[in-house]
Amino acid sequence: MAAGLVFQAGRLLITRRPEGAHLGGLWEFPGGKLEPGETWEAGLARELHEELGITVTVDRLVCEVTHAYPDRTVHLRFFACRLAAGEPRALGCAAFAWVRREDLARHEFPPADAAVLDAVRSAPEFSGESL
Repeated sequence: MAAGLVFQAGRLLITRRPEGAHLGGLWEFPGGKLEPGETWEAGLARELHEELGITVTVDRLVCEVTHAYPDRTVHLRFFACRLAAGEPRALGCAAFAWVRREDLARHEFPPADAAVLDAVRSAPEFSGESL
């Protein structure tokens, strides 16, 4: 699965998983599963367009995580992205929000996101101003 760290004006885009879905109700970085033959970057761009109606430029890989849940194991790649066009709409998610990185702790995320959350909260390059 590919996920995007989309910054704009010092805020980070997060989405809420639909109730009834795996980890329903938790917040996450938007993205999703790749289709056969897709690159990570192309799959992420497609997922963000389908889920939120936005076009992004995928810049670079930030973090790679493999996490085992009781019922499945997920392999995630988190990429820094720039919003290229569109305003987010909740098309394939329950909700979305633009949050400052210091406010991420107010939202409950899946355990697999722990490493990238730590990186975003602490690394100066993720202040949002430079992305």
